[in-house]
Amino acid sequence: MGGVEDENGPATKRMKLSPGVLRGLIDGLSSVEFVPNSLGDLMARPLAIEGDDEVVGSKGVIRKVELVRIITEALYSLGYKKSGAFLEEESGIPLHSAVVNKLIQQVLDGLWDESVATLRKICLLDKNIVKLASFLILEQKFFEFLDEDKVMDALKTLRSEITPLSINIARVHELSLSIVSPTKCAYVGSSNQSGTKEKSRSMLLEELQKLLPPTVMIPERRLEHLLEQTLILQRDACIFHNSEDKGMSLYKDHQCGRDQIPCRTLQVLQAHTDEVWFLQFSHNGKYLASSSSDCSAIIWEVDSHGELCLKHKLLGHQKPVSSVSWSPDDSELLTCGNEENVRRWSVPSGECLHVYEKAGNGFVSCGWFPNGKRMCFGTNDKTICMWDLEGKELDCWKGQRTLKISDLEVTKDGKQILSICREGAILLLDREAKVERFIEEDQTITSFSLSKDNKYVLVNLLTQEIHLWNIQGEIKLVEKYKGHKRTRFVIRSCLGGLDQAFVASGSEDSQVYIWHRGSGELIEALAGHSGAVNCVAWNPTNFHMLASASDDRTIRIWGLNDAKIKQKGPAIHCNGVHYCNGRA
Repeated sequence: MGGVEDENGPATKRMKLSPGVLRGLIDGLSSVEFVPNSLGDLMARPLAIEGDDEVVGSKGVIRKVELVRIITEALYSLGYKKSGAFLEEESGIPLHSAVVNKLIQQVLDGLWDESVATLRKICLLDKNIVKLASFLILEQKFFEFLDEDKVMDALKTLRSEITPLSINIARVHELSLSIVSPTKCAYVGSSNQSGTKEKSRSMLLEELQKLLPPTVMIPERRLEHLLEQTLILQRDACIFHNSEDKGMSLYKDHQCGRDQIPCRTLQVLQAHTDEVWFLQFSHNGKYLASSSSDCSAIIWEVDSHGELCLKHKLLGHQKPVSSVSWSPDDSELLTCGNEENVRRWSVPSGECLHVYEKAGNGFVSCGWFPNGKRMCFGTNDKTICMWDLEGKELDCWKGQRTLKISDLEVTKDGKQILSICREGAILLLDREAKVERFIEEDQTITSFSLSKDNKYVLVNLLTQEIHLWNIQGEIKLVEKYKGHKRTRFVIRSCLGGLDQAFVASGSEDSQVYIWHRGSGELIEALAGHSGAVNCVAWNPTNFHMLASASDDRTIRIWGLNDAKIKQKGPAIHCNGVHYCNGRA
């Protein structure tokens, strides 16, 4: 690249960035050196081009000048330097003005004083940007002096040029440390030890590009960004999009069909002898745990063909099993008896590893902390407790922290515990900061679930509505979902599918309901059960697998319409009797 010092020279001390990120910028900026008779005259022009207001496109919102400049930048970034230069020449629209082109070449050549002087000639209304850009240029000058062991020159640059800018004082102190202690140099900015001056100066140009207004320097790979944004917006607007493999093309607008939504019964699991109350897939999607009013829990294994088979039936509870919870590594499972004890099981062997009991109290909910060494239990005296694996109670939050029938969640960082604390409120307890926040509803809350990214809480209400709350920062209601039936019993819902873009819920009318999370639009009502559907669970790794648990004593596994069903005897038939909370 013209004017750059020897590539084998000492490394300059700047933050290391991916070379690929910058290649397009430098190809474009340095094309004047490589392509003869292309840009010399054009780059001397200002960017006040005749016809600046000319628009293209049927909507009349795209300025021709902007479009041409963005296409030119894209050609350079893709390595088509001759094509980019030819487009500039033929269109008469330069990528950069003469003064910006001069600044770019001076930076590449290491002419720091001239670069700062040229920078001030660019008509920038925000003088703070001029200062910040000057700081970056002089910082590069400082580091190159240090690389060349010109300590006094570096010190002079710091004292007489960088410090008088009176900005970024903390960074100035860091730079001074790099003079006093060479070992501090890597910490301050010398992460590019194996780089060359050319690369380091290229990185400086990228930083300047981010800082200067886009009308002065087109943002890196702007066309790619716009096209990606278009595809993402189309994908997000597609209410059926549910596959990473679903190809998206620039040749046509994106639209999926209903064939991406699990809507066909592939299996009916019939190992429980009473109502099935709760379901949860393991984090790795290889197992499904179910619990029932028959006082048992079952671990089902998902084989390589996506078929579920019974792995262990877990017996020992004397009361109905109200919920289950997988350990972070999926090697163990907690089962919670209804106002009874909590049991911890080995997933590989099915052995009961420990029984947790509290004198005078029964447990109503359970969950794991992210380290897998501590657990969280809700008790029927409205208390939340933290226990270790050996059965020692480590902490306790008393008061109105939970209800008799309650869900409980622990965030992935282990800092927050979520529990229904009143009929119309969910407690978000920050156990480290000792801060309590609340999701407040006007109606009675029957259940809730936490999204995989811990950003959202899905709340089921007595009024046959499901509400989605954003709990990041200020707690706010995001969306409402309607259509399912709930009059008497606890019905649970979940988020699932690709990027958890869907909401699924059970219903007392024996159907499974599916909504698009973003729009709230109801897209499926799945019939098949012969009793109230109490709980649903979406496989976190197979976006086309959904499970539902019902009062008809069965679990249904739902898949795509075109999925192959491997029938084993009567496995895909319902019981033939309609059940509702145990009554035929």
